[in-house]
Amino acid sequence: LRDFLLVYNRMTELCFRHCVCNLNYRLLTGREESCLDSCAARLVRANHRLMGAYVGLMPALLQRRAAEHGTAAA
Repeated sequence: LRDFLLVYNRMTELCFRHCVCNLNYRLLTGREESCLDSCAARLVRANHRLMGAYVGLMPALLQRRAAEHGTAAA
């Protein structure tokens, strides 16, 4: 949960800084909304790809660690 919140906060901060340029109004402009939508979508897709790669690599890393611990114990 903590990691999710960190990613969410970073994404929010990054997209806000990139897309929102006028704080004089209470509501976002259409351009700002569109920019925020595409920024968030890009970051979510990148995060999904990253997590997919991580999940794919985890079994090999765990096996290697287990082998190293087995060798060290012997």
